[in-house]
Amino acid sequence: MIGNSTVISETDFDRLKHLMESPRVRTSYATLLGGLRQELASGRVVPPRDVPRGVVTMNSKVRVRDLATDKAETYTLVYPDDADINEKRLSILAPLGAALLGSRTGEVVSFDVPVGTRRLRIERILYQPEAAGHFHL
Repeated sequence: MIGNSTVISETDFDRLKHLMESPRVRTSYATLLGGLRQELASGRVVPPRDVPRGVVTMNSKVRVRDLATDKAETYTLVYPDDADINEKRLSILAPLGAALLGSRTGEVVSFDVPVGTRRLRIERILYQPEAAGHFHL
């Protein structure tokens, strides 16, 4: 979801800007950077201690429900080098990853997939580093 309600921690913003500027990412993930760029450009950047509890940040573990299939899935939003879909560790550069960043519990995020558009509702944030006082992640 993009808009004024999108909240991004200063730490995540700085790390993600640096990530997007790296030659390896710009070359290898060029087609995936659009969604993340849009999220960073539209988001409200706040100090980590000011991030509300119900906001998805980097390293958050979040449960979402697909509105078409009613299937629930749980993912941890991670940087590309930590991604492992078998472990449900979702890259921020994946379309769903970029859509989740800064969104809130109860919101519906939409993102394009090869067969159309998926819509998922954020049901619950099971872990958020900022809420747990883990500002180093």
